[in-house]
Amino acid sequence: MEERQEVNIRELNARIERESSFVDMLEVEMGRVIVGQHHLVESLLIGLLADGHVLLEGVPGLAKTLAISTLAKSIDAKFARVQFTPDLLPADLIGTMIYSQKREEFEVKRGPIFANFVLADEINRAPAKVQSALLEAMQERQVTIGETTHKLPNPFLVLATQNPIEQEGTYPLPEAQVDRFMLKVRLDYPQKGEEQLIVRQNVRGQFPAPHAVVRPEDIVRAREVVREVYLDEKIERYIVDIVFATRRPSEYGLESFVPLIGYGGSPRASINLALAAKAYAFIKRRGYVVPEDVRAVTMDVLRHRVGLTYEAEAENISAEQIVTEVLNRVEVP
Repeated sequence: MEERQEVNIRELNARIERESSFVDMLEVEMGRVIVGQHHLVESLLIGLLADGHVLLEGVPGLAKTLAISTLAKSIDAKFARVQFTPDLLPADLIGTMIYSQKREEFEVKRGPIFANFVLADEINRAPAKVQSALLEAMQERQVTIGETTHKLPNPFLVLATQNPIEQEGTYPLPEAQVDRFMLKVRLDYPQKGEEQLIVRQNVRGQFPAPHAVVRPEDIVRAREVVREVYLDEKIERYIVDIVFATRRPSEYGLESFVPLIGYGGSPRASINLALAAKAYAFIKRRGYVVPEDVRAVTMDVLRHRVGLTYEAEAENISAEQIVTEVLNRVEVP
């Protein structure tokens, strides 16, 4: 039995080596346009391959918009950018019914959500009505206009951004919506050398244009292969232990965190952790998941799923600190 499994792993490795060859082309193409921000590029690829959405948090000017538009152009896919504002209506996002005088009947006018890649810029500036309209699109991959339900294109990826500095006039995302994002990525400023290159490119006005190196069908096929990446039972238990440590910290020797954690990760956190780890292994051209893959994606998968109490906020303890301590305490298989 073990010998047959070993052969299967070998075959799977060879298959993933072939199927993941486009990842290098995508990374090279995005690297030509995006200076630095390797973690951002990697997170976008994980979200894309694991069929999950990405929430980006960072100050303005860190190439968030440029990154997703470059990814869309590299994949020859349709890209739409929606600037979220307090006066935005659900119809501005998903579309509406308009009356055609020529046909003397109502017809559907589709909104910008009908794209492969949707950038929801400053998502926390729109009211709850708009956020809930986006929720159906993200979870069900469909939208309802009038009495008709319309399927969204495949692949479909929502990249939402929010500015952590300015909170005036914003509508914080409810937990139910934040949980729909597979990853929450925090962006930091570029390194000195990277910023020097950014300045040089912008002063000269020389911006490399991305070329389409992958088709949307390749991504759809790659997603099926990602799900076939081997996840051992020990790794499954490791994933469940990490998530359970955020719910029942005292069982993992983290008694001091009991008054600090309001709620831990949901079962969706465990599912997303497994899928993100599989996508990470795929990007690394491997047919099986190792504990390092899980650890590499845990922070982005869990940082928005650990609820802090007022006591934690009073003591300036962040979700990142809790997740880091959980990773240090949970036994690695």
